[in-house]
Amino acid sequence: MSEVDGTEAAQIATFDDFLKIDIRVGRITRAEPFPEARKPAIKLWVDLGSELGERRSSAQITAHYTPDELVGRRVMAVVNFAPRQIGKFMSEVLVLGVPDADGEVVLVAPDHDVPIGGRLY
Repeated sequence: MSEVDGTEAAQIATFDDFLKIDIRVGRITRAEPFPEARKPAIKLWVDLGSELGERRSSAQITAHYTPDELVGRRVMAVVNFAPRQIGKFMSEVLVLGVPDADGEVVLVAPDHDVPIGGRLY
């Protein structure tokens, strides 16, 4: 089997599987340190447009980002996973990122100005 990032390759997914995942563009409206998290993280509040409103997320992105520089930034997020309790904080969306050469998270975002709440396809 081939490997990706040291793990076995993912199972083959169908296009219908892809359609089940709702990934939207959002704008970070608020960001705070999350010192209670087991691994260094930042609490995020993400505006996902009028249809979905503002949702919260916890992200392990402290290697490249500070809370102050995140406000106003566009991000991509999975919006239809079940909420997940992280300490005393409820994470409602999964903000997406990819690892850099050191395995630290770099956020995924559109490279043009696109409407907040737009769905990835």
